[in-house]
Amino acid sequence: MTPFLEARDVSKSFPGVQALSEVSLRVDSGEVLAVVGENGAGKSTLMKILGGVQLPDAGELFINGKSVRLLTVKDAERQGIVLIHQELSLADQLDVAGNVFLGREPTWGGPLKLLDSRIYRDAETITRRLGLECSPRTRIADLTVGQQQLVEIARALSLQSRLLILDEPTSSLTERETSRLFDVLRELKSQGIAIIYISHRLKEVEVIADRVSVLRDGKNAGELSKTEISHEAIVRLMVGRELKQFYPRHRPDVPADRAPLLEVADLRWQEKPGQSISFSLKPGEVVGMAGLMGSGRTELAETLFGIRPLRQGEVRIDGKRLSLRGPTQAISAGIYLAPEDRRVQGLVLSFSVKHNLSLASLDRLNRFQMICKGQETTLANDMVEQLRVRTPTIEQRVEFLSGGNQQKVVLAKWLCRDPRVLILDEPTRGIDVGARSEIYGLMDRLAQEGLAILMISSDLEEILGMSDRVLVMHEGGLAGALPRDGLTEEAIMRLATGGGLER
Repeated sequence: MTPFLEARDVSKSFPGVQALSEVSLRVDSGEVLAVVGENGAGKSTLMKILGGVQLPDAGELFINGKSVRLLTVKDAERQGIVLIHQELSLADQLDVAGNVFLGREPTWGGPLKLLDSRIYRDAETITRRLGLECSPRTRIADLTVGQQQLVEIARALSLQSRLLILDEPTSSLTERETSRLFDVLRELKSQGIAIIYISHRLKEVEVIADRVSVLRDGKNAGELSKTEISHEAIVRLMVGRELKQFYPRHRPDVPADRAPLLEVADLRWQEKPGQSISFSLKPGEVVGMAGLMGSGRTELAETLFGIRPLRQGEVRIDGKRLSLRGPTQAISAGIYLAPEDRRVQGLVLSFSVKHNLSLASLDRLNRFQMICKGQETTLANDMVEQLRVRTPTIEQRVEFLSGGNQQKVVLAKWLCRDPRVLILDEPTRGIDVGARSEIYGLMDRLAQEGLAILMISSDLEEILGMSDRVLVMHEGGLAGALPRDGLTEEAIMRLATGGGLER
């Protein structure tokens, strides 16, 4: 059977980097091919070549057995190939129909070229096909992220696409939205549309993929058929080794009688009346915080860091009440937050690794109102070495680092200041499996050194693997706490959905 698309011996290099080296790949009509690999493995570069964004240095592309050259995105679209990026490219203030046909709006009339009302009928036909239950006149800004994802797919279908390339499509979706997306992909697959699915979430790959192609260091690492797909098999090909200690635990159990480092009593950040929250963190422990999207986990983290006003209750460090008027007071007390969106809230992407690392420590590097450049360089070099940040130089702009290394820079920025309480909001979101293992090892080491870590995560496997105990949020309140010997996915989800503790 001739594959719909085949890439043969594709290579691509950038200054100082061989991104792809003789990579081959094929995908059949009516097939979901998952492409996985660590950050920097070459996935994005390969997809950009298939989508007409970049040209390969060497190699050939074939569509239905015929050699093609995709010079532009339009060339790829004419061949039926549409690349949907992780960061959705929709116009928020336009409606659904306007986005589906953006740049291809049907018009009629004279010089004014009035918009043809058929655009709404055509858009509705496509969105209904995807099960998107909203009017084609609905503004994109009024849709959920999951609905926006379906609008991107609707746009691709309006182009008569025969191959959809989805890059991390579920990174911002809820479980329900992810399930709906999978139903859509299965329906498209049954209609003969080929799908390339890129994800770090290996459980999703196991569910949706017919075949898995693994890249490592810009080369083909191997391929798995449907019957061969498993978490262990994918990891083995991705990193070239077994990850027996994926969730390291070298820290000792925290004694029950150890005094808490952080105490939260009757805390509330909402303006409207709601359930207050009380809990504590002890030095040397990793406390997981689980809950469904919208349960208040991030809001709680931002309140503890002083971003949101504390409307009720108190926060104590070593038994002393902390006056939280803003992040300055939290930082002075040794409470630091690694935010959920590291690229927007945790880093200045246009700054170098060095300047991002020193940004939180400028007061310590200040001499006579000037930054001591020598100390700044030494600090950056030390932290890059300690956290094994993979960067060609500390002068490299942080936007060009992989997700895992960007997260290390966020953590290193705070570790420069000797934190006591570290709040990690989705610390491994969008990070490949190898970098995750390194982040987990770092967390374990920091806990051994006496830090108290609050880890907020939507990944239940991560919560179970890393936590000494787990706090579960539900609708802005604390639904319950689970000790390590009582941790199961079922127990967490029961609390997260308002079911209460099992008696």
